[in-house]
Amino acid sequence: MLEIQLPEQQVIQLNHVVCDINGTLTVDGQLLDGVKDAIVRLKDQLEFHLLSANTAGTAADIAKQLGVDLTVIQPGGEAQQKERFIVRLGSSQTAAIGQGANDALMLKKAALGICVISREGSAVKTLNAADLVVPDILSAFELLQKPLRIVASLRQ
Repeated sequence: MLEIQLPEQQVIQLNHVVCDINGTLTVDGQLLDGVKDAIVRLKDQLEFHLLSANTAGTAADIAKQLGVDLTVIQPGGEAQQKERFIVRLGSSQTAAIGQGANDALMLKKAALGICVISREGSAVKTLNAADLVVPDILSAFELLQKPLRIVASLRQ
């Protein structure tokens, strides 16, 4: 568990991280350098889950490389499927990371929504749904490793 105390707000107690794959952890279906090592460093505190529409067809291989659970989203209502996944895990205990339009609802529903600026593009809708926006996935994982950065950004 990762605990984040935001000044004059409730404590966020994260148990789960849900990540989109395409454009978030990968570019053109290829896992970005450093992602596996970053997840390994966080796995003792947080349980990782991958959600993907499997656009590039590499989702199962990516999940195997990372040693994390994968849920493939079915065509149609993808954003709602991702949102429901967050609710089933427990939205108050979940961080969500993504960049595509179908990630907006899950970022909004999660206790902590992080939008990644991707070389494959990042949807404005998703930027607006996020609590935080970071330049890349490794920066998102660094926030989870150094939660005082989250406090500094989200204090009101």
